[in-house]
Amino acid sequence: MKIVACYSNKGGVGKTASAVNIAYGLAKAGQRVLLCDLDPQGASGFYFRVKPSKKLTDERFFTDVKRFTSAIRGSDFDNLDILPANMSFRDFDVFLSRMKNSRSRLKKALKSVDKDYDVVLLDCPPNISTLSENVFKSADAILVPVIPTTLSERTFEQLLAFFDENGLPKKKILGFFSMVQGTKKLHSETVAAMRKEYGKRLLDVAVPFSSEVEKMGVHRAPVGTFARNNAAVKGYDLLCKELLERL
Repeated sequence: MKIVACYSNKGGVGKTASAVNIAYGLAKAGQRVLLCDLDPQGASGFYFRVKPSKKLTDERFFTDVKRFTSAIRGSDFDNLDILPANMSFRDFDVFLSRMKNSRSRLKKALKSVDKDYDVVLLDCPPNISTLSENVFKSADAILVPVIPTTLSERTFEQLLAFFDENGLPKKKILGFFSMVQGTKKLHSETVAAMRKEYGKRLLDVAVPFSSEVEKMGVHRAPVGTFARNNAAVKGYDLLCKELLERL
């Protein structure tokens, strides 16, 4: 089982939309996928029409295997299950602060489903916290959506610097360009400059901006289910393929 985090320390970069569409794309490619929503807003579960879990409301998320696994829900799609979030997840840092070996607790919890899935995909909240450090330690790969703008580039630099300062392996970080608009000069220039600067830390695929992705909240489904020929769908499919090759 591989653990993949969809993470950004900046909001508004298409993190949850990416997590949902990547989970769907991997499942469509034959991978057994668990999408684990760690964001208390619970947007991933909302997109898949899965209600927030009422069973994981405290530190038992990290300690109670039976409660953890019983909170997993099936989706409407083959090979794809969801572990939905609830608002109590906002207290994860408080729970973790009470535990010994707090930075390895998430990985221990996920080991309970090791034989059931090929990929566990984590939809992470946009901050750097004790939970984030758990994610960094647990994940085999950290997918970071980057809008090709100055602020998004800056937060990518901050993430790499955090890994350096804390002795974390930067090879886990796989950035990819998200919501790219080829008609914007700034986007084109930023993509070129960042590819030159970061090389293999960036995947080859760039997912274009699409208004259809914004309609996911209306359809409550991955974009590939209602706009199959959309350019963003093709981008996510290529992203899934490249991710599997990297893994």
